[in-house]
Amino acid sequence: MKTKLLGLTLAIAATVSFVAATTHAQDPRTNSWLTTYSSKYARIYTTDANKASGTSVSTWSNGTQTQSLPAYAGIQEVYSSASWVYVRSTGLGSHTMGPWYLNAAHTTAFPNYPVNQKAFYRIPRTPTVSVTKTLTALGAIGYFVDGISMFDSRDGYVWTGSAEAGNGTGYWNREAYVNEGVTFDPGYAHQEQTGNHHYHANPIALRYLLGDHVDFNSTTKTYSESTNAVTKHSPILGWVRDGFPVYGPYGYSSASNSASGIRRMVSGYVLRNGQNGTQNLTVVGRTNIPLWAVRQYNVAANQSGPTVSATYPLSRYMEDNDYLGDLGQTQGVGFDLDEYNGRWCVTPEFPGGTYAYFVCINSNGTPAYPYNIGRAFYGNPTGSAQTTLAETVVTNFVGGPKLSPSLNNPSVNSGNVTLTWSAIEGGTYRVESSTNLTSWTTNVTGIAAVLNTGSNTSASADSKKFYRVAMTALATYDPVSGTSGGGGGGGTFAVPGGSVSRGSGTNITLTITLPGTPPSPPANAPITSVTMGTLTATSTSYAVSGTVLANFTIPANATLGAQNVVVTFNIPVFTFTGGFTINP
Repeated sequence: MKTKLLGLTLAIAATVSFVAATTHAQDPRTNSWLTTYSSKYARIYTTDANKASGTSVSTWSNGTQTQSLPAYAGIQEVYSSASWVYVRSTGLGSHTMGPWYLNAAHTTAFPNYPVNQKAFYRIPRTPTVSVTKTLTALGAIGYFVDGISMFDSRDGYVWTGSAEAGNGTGYWNREAYVNEGVTFDPGYAHQEQTGNHHYHANPIALRYLLGDHVDFNSTTKTYSESTNAVTKHSPILGWVRDGFPVYGPYGYSSASNSASGIRRMVSGYVLRNGQNGTQNLTVVGRTNIPLWAVRQYNVAANQSGPTVSATYPLSRYMEDNDYLGDLGQTQGVGFDLDEYNGRWCVTPEFPGGTYAYFVCINSNGTPAYPYNIGRAFYGNPTGSAQTTLAETVVTNFVGGPKLSPSLNNPSVNSGNVTLTWSAIEGGTYRVESSTNLTSWTTNVTGIAAVLNTGSNTSASADSKKFYRVAMTALATYDPVSGTSGGGGGGGTFAVPGGSVSRGSGTNITLTITLPGTPPSPPANAPITSVTMGTLTATSTSYAVSGTVLANFTIPANATLGAQNVVVTFNIPVFTFTGGFTINP
C-alpha cells in the first residue's frame, strides 16, 4: 500500500492503494483483461420494458437459474507463471446483460438466466502449433477479456441421418448465430441451462466498452457498428485456449506492415450457393461436406445432410460454407483469414508478429461466418478449466471486493472540498481529515458506494488539510470462488489464533491485530508484504492503526499445520509465530 500526497490549493492529501504489480507488465496475456468494472455488480434487464426504462437488477431468478446475491462483474483475479496465465471470473458481463427472448416478436421469454460461474481458467503463455489440428468442443474454448466465456460457432445440434439431435457429434453441425441468434441479447450473448453466459459471435457490447468502432444508443440500449471511418486497429477481445488472441474485426491492410492502413478483415468462408466457385447446395443437395471439413474431421467427403428446404435452409449448418482457399483463391489477396479464422500478422500488442484470430463481420456490421474462430484450433489447445492454483505465481490483478480504493485528485470550490474515489459496490466508507498527518478527525461515515464510485463534499476553512478514505463495511455478495457468500470470499479469520481447512483455491481474509510492542505504525503506513508460511497475501489494507487486513488464496497443496504470519512495514516487522493454522 502506498501513500500519495495530492497537492492542490489546500494541499489536500489522499491515501491511495495499488494492487501488486507484475514482472510481466508488458505481456498482453496478463494486462489485456478488462478489469475496470470488477468492483461493480453484474446486472441484467429482465424485460424489454425494464430495458427501455433503464431498470436493471443485481439479483434475479426465473425459477431455474437464480442469482440470489449480487456478484461482481467479470474478471476478478489474474495470476501468471512462466508457462500459464490464470484468470478467475464470475462469467458475468461488465455491461448490463439481457433481456432474452425465444422469438423475434419478444413475446416468449428465453428460459435461461446467467449466474455466477466461479470460473477459474488457465491459458498458455507460449503457444505451440502442430500439423494435426484439434476440433473445438462444446463449452468454453477460451475467455473474452471481460471474463465471459467464448463458445464456438455451433449450437450443439447435428444431423444424425434422419433428424437433428442435441449434444451429438456429426458432419453437419448447426450454426448458433443462424439458429439461435434470436435468443441473443443486444450484446450478442445468451446462456445455456447452467447459466453460463457466453458469446458465439461478434461480442459487440464488449467491443463498445473497449472503444472498438461501436456505437451505443442510450435510448434503445442497443449497439451498432459505427458509420464513421475506421481509424485504429481493433483491440484484443479475448484469448483462445491455444494461447492465441482474438482481435476485433479491424486489422492492418497488409499483414506484415503496421503502416499499411486499417480495414475490416475479410472472412475466408463463403456460402455454398453457386457463387465464388462453390457448389449450389440448393440444386445439388447436401451430398458432401466441404474440403475444410474433410481435413478437420478426417473423413470422406460423401457425408449426406438434409435437403435444402424451408425447414433446413441454406446456412443452417457450418458445412454449408466453403473455404475460399479450397476454391483457388489466395489468402491475403481475395480474403484475409485462413480456415481457422486467423492469420500471422503484426498487431499493436505484437509488433514482432503473432498468429491472431479476428472477429468476422459483414460490411453492414452483421456477424459473418465463422464469427470468432473456425471449427478447429490453429494452435494446441492446452488451456483448460482449473480447480486449484497449484504453482507459484505472480499476482497481476486482484479486484472485485478485494480491490484497493484509489482516491482521485480532490477538487476545491468556494471552500468546499469534493472527494471521489474508486469504490467497491456494496461498500460503506468513512472520510477522515487532518491538518498535521498525526491526529485525524472523522468527517463523515456511512457513505455508500454508488456502483463502483464513492464521493463526498464537505466545507473546510483550513488553508491546508489532508484527507483519507477507508471502507468500513461490505455487503454480502456471491464470491468468485468458494461457497461463502460475503465479505472476503472464503471467510474472515483472526490472527493470532485462526485456522481454515485446506481447499481448492479457497480465498480468505486475515484480520491481523498488531501487538502493542513495538508501537503500531500510523494508519495507512505502507506495507511491504504480508506472508503466511510460504504464501504471500494477494492484497493488503491498513486503514485502521493496529489492524492489518490481508487476503490469501489457499491452494489445495498448501503446507499443513501452524504457519508463521509476518507483517512487514518499512519499519518495523511483526512476526506471529504459529499465528494461523491450515487444516487438512
